[in-house]
Amino acid sequence: MSLNDPRWGNNNQGGGDRGGNQGPPDLEEVWRDVNRRLSGLFGRKGSGGDGGGGDAGGPQGGRQLGGGIGLIAGVVAVLWLASGFYIVDASQRGIVLRFGKFIQSTEPGLRWRMPYPIETHELVNLTGVRTVEIGYRGSERNKVLNESLMLTDDENIVNIQFAVQYVLKDPQEYLFNNKDPEVNVVGAAESAIREIVGKSKMDYVLYEGREQIATAAAKLMQEILDRYQAGILISKVTMQNAQPPEQVQAAFDDAVKAGQDRERQKNEGQAYFNDVVPKAKGTASRLFEEASGYQSRVVANAEGDAARFKSIVTEYAKAPEVTRQRMYLDTMQQIFANTTKVMVDAKGNGNLLYLPLDKLIQSTQAGQQAQPAAEAPSPVRPTSPTVDPVAPPKADVPTPIDYRSREAMRSRERGER
Repeated sequence: MSLNDPRWGNNNQGGGDRGGNQGPPDLEEVWRDVNRRLSGLFGRKGSGGDGGGGDAGGPQGGRQLGGGIGLIAGVVAVLWLASGFYIVDASQRGIVLRFGKFIQSTEPGLRWRMPYPIETHELVNLTGVRTVEIGYRGSERNKVLNESLMLTDDENIVNIQFAVQYVLKDPQEYLFNNKDPEVNVVGAAESAIREIVGKSKMDYVLYEGREQIATAAAKLMQEILDRYQAGILISKVTMQNAQPPEQVQAAFDDAVKAGQDRERQKNEGQAYFNDVVPKAKGTASRLFEEASGYQSRVVANAEGDAARFKSIVTEYAKAPEVTRQRMYLDTMQQIFANTTKVMVDAKGNGNLLYLPLDKLIQSTQAGQQAQPAAEAPSPVRPTSPTVDPVAPPKADVPTPIDYRSREAMRSRERGER
């Protein structure tokens, strides 16, 4: 009899009307109905109908009951044992626990363990990259000031936001040595970055030292997590933002502009220095060399003049008259070398002798080279005692002097005297 049978729980007294007074269900009838259904399920034919229900307490009913319970227990045992199978992916490692205690770490593939509650397993992803954010959440605008505000070595406050990426290197340590792995990573990251920023200047943190700070922070974080045996490997630390607090941003911008102007002026001054100083050094070196050359020339001339004077004194001591005459002639030669016209007073008689040396030189050069030097024309003596006016000399370009003509003129003059 099924539970949905309208006759369930009715008393069958007198074999008459079954729709009499309702009462509690007949448990024996229910049990016999269950046995019949199980026997029919496994191919056994039930014995008797409703009227043969009195056989349920016999040997055959007991055997049927025992066989059904054993079959159910076998199915349950098979399902229980099958629950111990599990699959480990290539990126995972399996951790088997026996009553909560670590037993082994399993490689990727199909694995089996003792079913629950004897043994359990945990699957840990080793290759997945996990990320934690310090100083912000989701976006840089969502700042967490108690994490991002840090003090530098020069007593300035900076707002730093960075992200930390990590993977797992030891699943056993990761599971058993961390109550909350992400909190441990955040704490280690914040501690490391604060230590590094506290030892650095503000300009270094904000500008040129950002990459170096990220590298040093990753190294220090790994050392901290290794001391904790957290089983975590830091893969990368990325500086998202580094700036002064918003309250002093305007003043900081002014200071930055002033610093840039200072650097620009320093560069301009250095460029001017690089342009002027080498030129000044070159000019000074040239003047020094010219002065050295002038000094050497003057000293050499003075020494030469002194040596010549000594030689002249020696020769003068030997022949004073000849030496005096020779010195006079040399002096006149030097004087007349750059003179084109000469006026000579002829023994104080008031007449001037005009020697057109330039004309004589030109006529001599115009003659044949093989002919002797041409004699100068005889001077014209004026009839009057007054001196004839002489035309001013032309601004002729000096020409080379023929010393042979000059010597001839001197010989003639000495003859006349």
